[in-house]
Amino acid sequence: MQTKKSAQKQLLSSFVRARFALYLFDNRRTSPVAPSSALPTLYSFRRCPYAMRARLGLLAASQTVELREVSLKSKPQELLALSPKATVPVLDFPGSEPIEQSLQIMLWPLDKNDPQGLLQPANSTLDTMLQLIERNDGPFKTHLDRYKYPNRYEPVGSVDHRAEGFKFLTELSELLTSQQFLFGSTPSLADLAIFPFVRQFAGVDREWFEQTAPQKLRDWLAYWLATNSFVMTMHKYTPWQRGDTTVLFPIPEAAHEV
Repeated sequence: MQTKKSAQKQLLSSFVRARFALYLFDNRRTSPVAPSSALPTLYSFRRCPYAMRARLGLLAASQTVELREVSLKSKPQELLALSPKATVPVLDFPGSEPIEQSLQIMLWPLDKNDPQGLLQPANSTLDTMLQLIERNDGPFKTHLDRYKYPNRYEPVGSVDHRAEGFKFLTELSELLTSQQFLFGSTPSLADLAIFPFVRQFAGVDREWFEQTAPQKLRDWLAYWLATNSFVMTMHKYTPWQRGDTTVLFPIPEAAHEV
């Protein structure tokens, strides 16, 4: 007899597979491949972890886009017209539907060009990776937001959001016990998709994190923060305004290996 826990796990697995398959189908159906003279446009915000991972995915796939840095206090009308929720990142294609989810922005170029095998982890499967990312984007992000911005949310009982979020970090550390990256000896989609959020968690109270987080996790985060890819994705740009000179990302001729 199937237990409730195993049923939930199977449902999650099926959901992740279905979502990914649907995305790839929709991606090929709409064919959002812009002419060379009309690159996709990425609306981004430098410090947003969702936007960070979108840029990391584009960089890893050597996919050039027009980058438009957004001021969250003064969002451009072009973004508001493109996406009713007006949150970043958004990848706009000339003559096609935009992509409004950061993970899908990562998957779009990597599905076409994945020279480092980020979608093919050495010690796991794409399905398992996506499940881990799902837990990052769901429960962990919920606790992260309430830990980082406690005054924005109504208190819920006696929930210790730092402690609850730390449980996910412990899970990541266990994956790193005998390997450098989350799913093997080489980077994967999960590493790129998750480390910007761990960075944000660590930054809330850096001293506490350095004293409390497992060494393996701290080493893993330190590795990513020192990569050329992260340095490139964190380059500062002036917020975009209509009429500005086009800014390309990644910077032409830059190394794209994560």
